Amino acid sequence: MRMMLVGAGAVGESMLKVLQWRDQERDWLSYVLVCDYDVERAREVVQMLGEDERFEASSVDATNSDEIEHIIREHKIDFVMDAAPPFASNFIFDAAYRAGVDYGSMGTWSVPMDDPAYGPGIENSYTEPMTKYNFDRHEAWKEKGNMALICLGIDPGVVNVFAKYAATHLFDEVTELHVKDGGNLNIPNADPDDISFGFNVWTVLDEVMNPNVEYDAEKGGFIVEKPFAGREVFRMPEPVGENTLVKVEHEEVVTFARYLSQYGLKKATFKISLDENLITALKVLDHLGLRSIHPVRVNGAEVVPRDVVAACAPQPKDIGDEMVGEMLVGVHCIGKKDGVEKEYFIYQPFDNQESMKRWGSQAVTAQTGFGAALAIELVGRGIWKESGVYSPEYFDPDPYLALMRESGYVYRIEERK
Repeated sequence: MRMMLVGAGAVGESMLKVLQWRDQERDWLSYVLVCDYDVERAREVVQMLGEDERFEASSVDATNSDEIEHIIREHKIDFVMDAAPPFASNFIFDAAYRAGVDYGSMGTWSVPMDDPAYGPGIENSYTEPMTKYNFDRHEAWKEKGNMALICLGIDPGVVNVFAKYAATHLFDEVTELHVKDGGNLNIPNADPDDISFGFNVWTVLDEVMNPNVEYDAEKGGFIVEKPFAGREVFRMPEPVGENTLVKVEHEEVVTFARYLSQYGLKKATFKISLDENLITALKVLDHLGLRSIHPVRVNGAEVVPRDVVAACAPQPKDIGDEMVGEMLVGVHCIGKKDGVEKEYFIYQPFDNQESMKRWGSQAVTAQTGFGAALAIELVGRGIWKESGVYSPEYFDPDPYLALMRESGYVYRIEERK
């Protein structure tokens, strides 16, 4: 595989470290062009990987499809991995299609209406619903003979594999799938007013503040509500314990409905644990218009408010050593087996101090990068191979779970009463 990584942020860095480790014999990963709008950042990541001539740095404008296509052809790339901010994803996706190569992404781009309708119908609150741009082009990709894999990471990504495993191995009928993203990460003795995004700032501003979406077949399909709806206390496995979670917009509810309705799925949600300081900050930014993507003029110059916030906020790659605790992401699965009601929680725990020691990356980003790296390995080894646009639920979950066990990327299945 000759791979091009677009986006050398904290997740991209984590992903490359795992890929390098997983293919030390260079059996399936022959070359990686590490690209970023900040070429110095790309070079920094390549230097972290040591004396490995497979990795090369380059600059790229991730919103310029022509430039991306040119680089793909120039370097004879056959797989493009998109780890750039969500607003660039469609440009990278299109460039890979035009160049005739395979593609992978961490997530997808969505655009809510300025005045969402809320209630039934995702199309009534979004001008571009999540995943639609990609799945609308499934037939074109299929006809061309190339594969686009969207939603690779931890969530979406690993949890999609868990959901497919539950549907095919644990139940005769799976009726509900609820993703729970939480943990007990904290910074001892931190200022009580500190604000930590923990992940790509653009991504947080999108998926947390966008109208949230859940799937409810009995109510007609997708239901849209205002941000921070659906607050609940969920018991995570020890040592994490109880987490207070809220619904946010996330691709899993759409992809679960697309691929797992055939197994009886009726409901799907995504909920995440958010620090109260972050919730307050996000509400303030929203009400001040500072998460807007529409340029404003300031002293004669045009600036995008969200770009300013993203540049000024603490960056995930700079937060790590001081944190203790773990991330814990899983799927609460409800259904029937042999006529009996069953519940399972399938989850992936990731300890921050262990992550910093082994990978030099904090748990939030390392957990995501690890999940993506294993999916890329399946592509590189020809195990996940198809023409068209897909998310992980399409594939047999067993090879992915086997890689998790082999690599020590721990997962557990807890039966709940």
